[in-house]
Amino acid sequence: MSSEDILKQMEEEIQSTMPSDIRITDVEFEGAALVVYTLDPEKFAEKNEIIKQLAKKLQKRIMVRADPSVLEEMEKAEEKIKSIIPDEAKLVNIYFEPDVGEVTIEVEKPGLAIGKKGALLNEIRKTIGWSPKVIRAPPMPSKTVQDIRRYLRMVAEERIQFLRKLGRRLHRGTSDGEKWIRVTSLGGYRQVGRSCSLLSTPDSKILVDCGIDPSSPNNGSPYLHLPEVLPLESIDGVVVTHAHLDHSGLVPLLFKYGYDGPIYTTYPTRDVMILLQMDYLKVCADEAKKTPYSSENIRKEIVNTIPLNYGDTTDIAPDIRLTMHRAGHILGSAIAHFHIGDGLFNIAFSGDIKYEKTWLFGAAATHFPRLEAMVLESTYGGKNDTQPSRKQATEEIKEIVKKTLESRGKVLIPVFAIGRSQEVMIVLEHLMRHGEIPRYTVYLDGMIWEATAIHTVYPEYLNIDLRKKIFQEGDNPLMADIFERVESYDRRREIVDSSEPCIVLATSGMMNGGPVMEYFKAWADGERNTLI
Repeated sequence: MSSEDILKQMEEEIQSTMPSDIRITDVEFEGAALVVYTLDPEKFAEKNEIIKQLAKKLQKRIMVRADPSVLEEMEKAEEKIKSIIPDEAKLVNIYFEPDVGEVTIEVEKPGLAIGKKGALLNEIRKTIGWSPKVIRAPPMPSKTVQDIRRYLRMVAEERIQFLRKLGRRLHRGTSDGEKWIRVTSLGGYRQVGRSCSLLSTPDSKILVDCGIDPSSPNNGSPYLHLPEVLPLESIDGVVVTHAHLDHSGLVPLLFKYGYDGPIYTTYPTRDVMILLQMDYLKVCADEAKKTPYSSENIRKEIVNTIPLNYGDTTDIAPDIRLTMHRAGHILGSAIAHFHIGDGLFNIAFSGDIKYEKTWLFGAAATHFPRLEAMVLESTYGGKNDTQPSRKQATEEIKEIVKKTLESRGKVLIPVFAIGRSQEVMIVLEHLMRHGEIPRYTVYLDGMIWEATAIHTVYPEYLNIDLRKKIFQEGDNPLMADIFERVESYDRRREIVDSSEPCIVLATSGMMNGGPVMEYFKAWADGERNTLI
């Protein structure tokens, strides 16, 4: 059955189910979802159970939008939204997207704007017709998040056309022959870097990760030229488990060579991987290396990315469904679980995982509804690959930092911008808060501040202790006043030349470049200074 036949069949089912007082004007696929346009959005809002019944009956995620002819004028709609959103939610901005009949409401406290069981969203939908979407305003200004959101508003029409095209591709028929599943290793096996796997069935092809090899002089790519992969247009989707460049660094390259399909990942991973990819282009340019792709390819990646929350299940091919689970590695990192066929086979790709709870994140998920196979990372999988506990590591840092600061020395900690730097920030804030080390300024140099700002946008991805601090106590340790951003070269020189004790977190973590080298050169011969 063709996608057009499937859509027509679903539209007839919807029309026959609807009460006579609800008028449907159009039904369309948008990605894996089914969008219903109506002249009576307020009645849908009043009878929310209808949508649940339809979703269960059709086994589809149903989105209801008002027909453009019944949308409230934007100026009047904005005033009505402001009257509904409580002051405590701290409204920041309202953005209308006429092409899709949606309104984005940016607030500091999304839960208060959504209301209990979505009551306020229903009221907004009923009052103005527009479909409301609530997002968190970055507590710390983030240029990356701001730019991505602004760009998505600019290309709303392009994105809707992409989603409709994808929806028809997703709902094509499947073959009747023998069923099988194949995993092809394209990179990242028996090595660290260029992680990439191809998951194939008779009807679908899914790429899992597409990273660079950071140890290669030319940042070697996965084996994308194999006949199983080509042409790139035959790939149904790309799933990115997390944002580190050895897993996401070459995703934009796919668009350069003809891929035009979806990228599935979590919301934080989308933002962080865009940050890292743009920085990767900058580093290549600074080192006079040929860039493998352009910023235009990254912009296309933004348009085609379909973000998912942990636990969301979505169709990504006619015979494959994807669910993302917590991996505990970095912000937004996920274990990708694939349900293939009608109960035929279940396989998960772990990406990089952290088995125990950390200062930032909960432990990786270990329970799945069903799982026949798992592709598991084993970077520290050897029997002798033991690491100190978080408690032991914290004690060691405490003793070193305390001794150095009390002798009026300086502490330099080389870190990667994502993950490790934020964890060290949490530890230092905790130690200073409880008086276990002297209170001095902690300077953040390189990309750390911007990466930390992205962390503050997604507190729901942090561990339960941090979520409790942020949501119940209104206290985010990542925003403590002990941290200061190093915004310029001149400010860096002032810190380097100052006689005051301090702590500096700077990139790069491997000390193969970046601002950390300036501090190291200036402080290395100081007997009271410490490199951790």
